[in-house]
Amino acid sequence: MADQTEAGKASRFSKYIEGLKSVIGHPRRAERLRDYCAGLLLSGGRRSVEPMAALTATTRERVPAQHQSLLHFVGEGSWSDEQVLAKVREMVQPEIERHGSIKAWIIDDTSFPKQGQHSVGVARQYCGQLGKKANCQVAVSLSIANHYASFPVAYRLYLPQEWAADAARRSKVGVPEEIEFQTKIEIARGQLRWACKAGLPRGVGLMDAAYGSSSQLRAEMTELGLTYVVGILPSITVRPPDSDLLRAKAWSGLGISAKRMRSDGSPRVVSVKEVALALRKRAWRKIIWREGTNTKLSSRFARLRVRVTRRDEPLTASRLEEWLLMEWPEGAAEPTRYWLSTLPADIGFRSLVDFAKLRWRIERDYQELKQEVGLGHFEGRGWRGFHHHATLCIAAYGFLISERGTIPPCGPASAGRVAQLTVPENYRPRGSAVSAATPRPRLDRHRAPPDHRSSPQGTAATLSMLRGSHHDSMEAEKCLTQ
Repeated sequence: MADQTEAGKASRFSKYIEGLKSVIGHPRRAERLRDYCAGLLLSGGRRSVEPMAALTATTRERVPAQHQSLLHFVGEGSWSDEQVLAKVREMVQPEIERHGSIKAWIIDDTSFPKQGQHSVGVARQYCGQLGKKANCQVAVSLSIANHYASFPVAYRLYLPQEWAADAARRSKVGVPEEIEFQTKIEIARGQLRWACKAGLPRGVGLMDAAYGSSSQLRAEMTELGLTYVVGILPSITVRPPDSDLLRAKAWSGLGISAKRMRSDGSPRVVSVKEVALALRKRAWRKIIWREGTNTKLSSRFARLRVRVTRRDEPLTASRLEEWLLMEWPEGAAEPTRYWLSTLPADIGFRSLVDFAKLRWRIERDYQELKQEVGLGHFEGRGWRGFHHHATLCIAAYGFLISERGTIPPCGPASAGRVAQLTVPENYRPRGSAVSAATPRPRLDRHRAPPDHRSSPQGTAATLSMLRGSHHDSMEAEKCLTQ
């Protein structure tokens, strides 16, 4: 059983930070790394640099100097995000695999609402957190996942065209010269190529319709030897097989009556929505894909083998058969979701649904990264600082994964630290107001709620134990300032 004492927790945190020293560089950086990660884990409000400096400074008088040190470390430090993320993955992946092999690679993006026009990458674009177009930054990530946990292994800011083409703005925020405009899909393709080259344990590619509807991305995954289960738009067209599960569309009395076959005998090209609506009732099955916190999660699904095509594609064009998976919840007016999959033809129906629904874990990733370790709280404007902050948030989140069910560490007394609280109880640094906390997004009602069966207390509970009552939070601060 894991050591639950304060000394045991402190030892594990120290060992975790020690593991990153080999890739962080100078010993002073290691100290700043520890302070920054501790601030992310222990701060109960906004995790911007100033409140974290107030929390981790050795004395009250040292708060301004600590503030400057952390600002320089995250905003100007020359350490490598890629090397730190690789080291964090090396330490956290075994804990994830202890509960099962890696099942999936999940591609997704997350957004950060932002005021003004000066922070790197800010533009008016679709903001998932708000559910509408707004001023925001967007980052694309690749996560490895199984049913126990998921963890980001690659992370990059999307740079809109107006930013990529503006030399003055690029220079002001330090965008590297080699960074050119890439669509989110192109960034995702690059991350997948990198993951294959890096030798990450293979998983089934999972992504939503914003990425899965790209035929180029699906083709590249196939070329890389990756199978996938990806969301698609209902307008994607396919050639369905001649199946008795399909019923012919009733003739309206106007025009030429519809035919399910072309004159040459090949299936006509139809949208996946048309396919779903044409299915007979017996094609739909109720599938329970997993158990949620309080109830079993289920819906109605149908699947068919199809060949993806386009309406203007020559009849001689040949595509490989793949699965078309469709969801039509009981009581809904029409089907709600569609997926394409290159998983084997003999895969079980429930297993196919299980892979499609496993993508929900990325939603929990982002929710916890934003709410529990402050992924969206970076207040700088530069390219390097944006990515450094995200890397350190991922490192802190990785420690929480490795510490499931325990209280995050409270470091032992160290040289130069006082043994009493150095920040007054009523001290509220700029940017730490409760009203500035990240809003909680509304999760899709069809996605599974967080499942704590394999992690009874979970990440939120871990941090709740740390912060808990006001007294417990202050005790944690005492430990950090010893």
